[in-house]
Amino acid sequence: MERQPTAAAPERGRPPADDSRRAIETVFRLESPRVVAAAARVVRDVGIAEELAQDALVAALEQWPRDGVPDNPGAWLTTTARRRAVDLVRRRETYARKLAELGRDLDTVQPFEEPADPDDIDDDLLRLVFTACHPVLSAEARTALVLRLLGGLSTAEIARAFLVPEPTVAQRIVRAKRTLARRNVAFEVPYGPDREARLGSVLDVIYLVFNEGYAATAGDDWLRPALCEDALRLARRLQGLMPKEPEVHALAALLEFQASRTPARTDPDGRPVLLRDQDRRRWSRLLITRGITALARAESAGSGPPGPYALQAAIAACHAHAYTYEDTDWRTIATLYGLLAVRSPSPVVELNRAVAVSMAEGPAEALALVDALAGEPALRDYHLLPSVRGDLLTRLGRTTEARAELERAASLTSNTRERDLLLERLRELDDGA
Repeated sequence: MERQPTAAAPERGRPPADDSRRAIETVFRLESPRVVAAAARVVRDVGIAEELAQDALVAALEQWPRDGVPDNPGAWLTTTARRRAVDLVRRRETYARKLAELGRDLDTVQPFEEPADPDDIDDDLLRLVFTACHPVLSAEARTALVLRLLGGLSTAEIARAFLVPEPTVAQRIVRAKRTLARRNVAFEVPYGPDREARLGSVLDVIYLVFNEGYAATAGDDWLRPALCEDALRLARRLQGLMPKEPEVHALAALLEFQASRTPARTDPDGRPVLLRDQDRRRWSRLLITRGITALARAESAGSGPPGPYALQAAIAACHAHAYTYEDTDWRTIATLYGLLAVRSPSPVVELNRAVAVSMAEGPAEALALVDALAGEPALRDYHLLPSVRGDLLTRLGRTTEARAELERAASLTSNTRERDLLLERLRELDDGA
């Protein structure tokens, strides 16, 4: 009988092609921010830097299955992208010199700069963070660009996370890169007052990403844990890049505290579980400990009054330290919200303060605060305003008014799970009538 051919076994010490591909995908997702940052340091253009990073990925897909995964795959990708960036700049300068010889000038050519030292890689990453969050970009564009460049998410993943069409996300990212290039945004870390203002934008983007995962504004799911994890990873990375900034540690602390509640925030069917009904034994003690440590770092790094994220982290710490809902120090929380309202005025902050006041002093005092917010344009279509008011009216025994508020809240929310929760509260109100 003729012997059938068999597949050749992989050479000793060389992983199968599928294993190499998985390794490449994993490494690139983890290391792509640093790869893009290293290339952007040379070419001074985020869009081109991402293309060079993709070129490095293609090179890895070609070489690693054949030669094996290098000992330091992240460094291999970074070096490859950086070399290609240097080659690109050199070609541009050569072209510029030839034009100059012909009596023409090319004003747009960037001067050549030696590639960053490997020890400078974190500085490059910090430059990328501030560039992606530049105020010339819209909030939506910043968020998409941060998730793409720093979170390592694909366009499809970002679209799924925010429940928007993939072409919309793709357009936001393309336009953001073009805007940065057209406005000649410097690839640098700002200093002085500009740095403080720009850092706030960076932190706000990360918090926005986390919040969209923590309490989704639309869709069928109450939680999107992957978004929370991405934001938490970015906050922890920023801690390492900016260890002397108190608000960076404060944001990380806030996210650690809030993420600790995730296992208890939904029931087995995915329905929301409110804070007062959560089984606190399911809260992650590891994340709470990390939050306490980060908050301590924020306090030791700061010399002046606490910033908005430090105050929010202190509020979250009050909840984390309470073993039961009844043990919560609501008076301290109401005081902290009062400080936050002075430090960072916002109708939403005032609404949260009203909730704390209702627990510390009673629903009547809180209702007066909520009614004062009725005319705020920012809260006109904010479902939590009638939701909170409905809860306060229920506690005061004003059932008819409470029912109208809860019905309005249910009509305003775009999240299916939250709407179901509000409708359930309405049914409970009717059953108790």
